[in-house]
Amino acid sequence: MKWRGREQSSNIEDRRGQSGGRMGGLGGSPFGRGGGIRLPTGGGGGSRGGIGSIIGIVVVLGIIWVLTGTNPIDILTNGGGSSTGSGSTASSSGQVPTTGDEAELRDFVGVVVKETEDLWTEVFAQQNETYPAPKVVLFNGGVDTACGAADSSTGPFYCPGDEQVYIDLSFYDQLRDQFGAPGDFAQAYVLAHEIGHHVQNITGVLPEFNERRASMSTEEANAYSVRVELQADCYAGVWANSAGQEDLLDNGDIEEALNAAEQIGDDTLQKRMQGFAVPKTFNHGTSTQRKTWFERGYTSGNPGDCDTFSGNV
Repeated sequence: MKWRGREQSSNIEDRRGQSGGRMGGLGGSPFGRGGGIRLPTGGGGGSRGGIGSIIGIVVVLGIIWVLTGTNPIDILTNGGGSSTGSGSTASSSGQVPTTGDEAELRDFVGVVVKETEDLWTEVFAQQNETYPAPKVVLFNGGVDTACGAADSSTGPFYCPGDEQVYIDLSFYDQLRDQFGAPGDFAQAYVLAHEIGHHVQNITGVLPEFNERRASMSTEEANAYSVRVELQADCYAGVWANSAGQEDLLDNGDIEEALNAAEQIGDDTLQKRMQGFAVPKTFNHGTSTQRKTWFERGYTSGNPGDCDTFSGNV
């Protein structure tokens, strides 16, 4: 990805070096741990679709159930709250890691987040709405959030309670070494996916799902979570389309993202961990589903084509 020298987001809060919650209360996700939200209802208009087509019903923080034994739906019961801070460099206290590799990765995150902000600001503006960009919090060791305490094993996730994305940058080592998904665009895909959850949250998807889930069985909630996660994948694909229009893609970038989507499919992860898959426990989607929906968003570039709630997925 051609990211060096580009503008970075001012919505990066660097909490690395600070102490934080280490209870691992958020479980684990298909991106390492953590998870997110998503969902639209079709419709369109414009090359990038209308905000009205992004409204749906959603789940937050999908979890690799196999790894943690934690129901990914339970995280939605946590309370609200918010954190503060801005800037693309350091937080108000604590010593931020300053090695060359860490600084470069921080800058990379800042650029990718800024590019997602540009995309979603335009999409919302087409509907005469304002896009409230989320904070993206960098941490190491542990962090306290409105969704509970998390540690490095939690992986990247979006918390609807404070409308912030959290990521320990060491997850990218895990993405490469444990999940077999190297490359900077695989890393960008992870961020774009979590930002997709934010879009779902602010468009009313999450509150609607939270209301419905009270009457759902665990299996039904898992099936719904899959649709939510696949929509986030599709939104990540929409962003990839936008990056292509900005001439930011290198040869092989889309292949890196598709490989990441394949490696974090529920079936692939479960087979890797336990030698077999249990479909009724899937809460993010199979490898084929995740690749299909990312590719759909990338090919279309229209959020309105990310309706994972109509028909089969």
